[in-house]
Amino acid sequence: MFRRTFWFTAGAAAGVWATTKVNRKLKQLTPESLAAQAANKAIDAGHRFKDFALDVRDGMVQREAELGDALGLNAPELPELPPQGRIVAIENHNDTKYSYNRNEDH
Repeated sequence: MFRRTFWFTAGAAAGVWATTKVNRKLKQLTPESLAAQAANKAIDAGHRFKDFALDVRDGMVQREAELGDALGLNAPELPELPPQGRIVAIENHNDTKYSYNRNEDH
């Protein structure tokens, strides 16, 4: 009698397990579920594409800096020169001894 009860219980458990598994699979195959799965996969693909584009951009910036260094384009800038002072012209105080007229014949 114990044997029959064991096999009956094992058969009932297998039937419940199989029914549950089939019902889950059927729910996954409904149009709403398929649309949700497709949307999730599209979002994941979009995130992966964005990450790839950012990696490419970072690589481009790094390579551009390497090439700039190799070609000397990223050389440090020379320090700025101080601003030049104004040169004051020498005033001629009616001193005829020294003429500063360039057009004058000597």
